[in-house]
Amino acid sequence: MVPGARLVILGKQGAGKGTQCTRLARHYVVPHISTGDMLRSAARSGTEFGQRAKEYMDAGELVPDEVMIGLVRERLDYDDTAQRGFILDGFPRNTYQAEQLSHILAPRDIDMAIDVEVDTRIVLERLASRRVCQVCGTNYSVETPPKLEWTCDHCGGEVVQREDDQPEAIRRRLALYEEQTAPLIAWYQDRGKLVTVDGFGRPDEVAGRLVKAIDSRRMS
Repeated sequence: MVPGARLVILGKQGAGKGTQCTRLARHYVVPHISTGDMLRSAARSGTEFGQRAKEYMDAGELVPDEVMIGLVRERLDYDDTAQRGFILDGFPRNTYQAEQLSHILAPRDIDMAIDVEVDTRIVLERLASRRVCQVCGTNYSVETPPKLEWTCDHCGGEVVQREDDQPEAIRRRLALYEEQTAPLIAWYQDRGKLVTVDGFGRPDEVAGRLVKAIDSRRMS
C-alpha cells in the first residue's frame, strides 16, 4: 500500500488546491481536511468551538485564530488521521497558526508544506470565469457550464457568479493572501519543510508533479 502523508497545501485561491487535495487524498489514502468543510461541519456539530465558529460565520466575520486552532485540534483527534495522516487545505493561514499546528502534532510534525504556485494572471482568469451552484456549491465555469441554462447538474439549483468572484474582490483577496502567506511560506522554508510545485497545466499533470515532489522529498 502507498504510505500515508501529513501535508499542508498552500496556494492562491484559484490555484486548483481543492482539486489536487482530493486527488492526493485518494492517492495517499488520507482524509482531505478543508477549512471550509470543517467550519460548516463544526457549525452543525454543536461542539463548543463549532458554536463559536458559527457565531462568527453568521455575522460575516473572520473566525479568530484561537477558534480555528481549536477546531483543527478537535479534527486531528479523529481516528482517521491517527495512523496514515491528513491533507490540510486552508490551515494554517499565518505563522502563529503554523506554530500551534506544530505543537498539536508534537512530537511528529507535518512531512512538508506544498506551495501550489500559479501565476496571478492565470488565477484571475480562472476565478473570473468561475460559477457556483447556490444550493450545493458545485463549481462550474464559463468554459464548462452546466448542461441546462445555468441550472446545476446535481441538484437543480441556480448557478451564479459569486460577489467575491468579481475582479475587484478577487484582487483584494489575492492581496490579502500575499500579505498573510508570504511570512508563512518563509516560516516553512526556514524549517526545511517547504516544497514549491508548478500548479499550471491539466489536473493530471499537476497531480503527477505533486506526487513526484512528495515522494522524492520523503526519500531524500
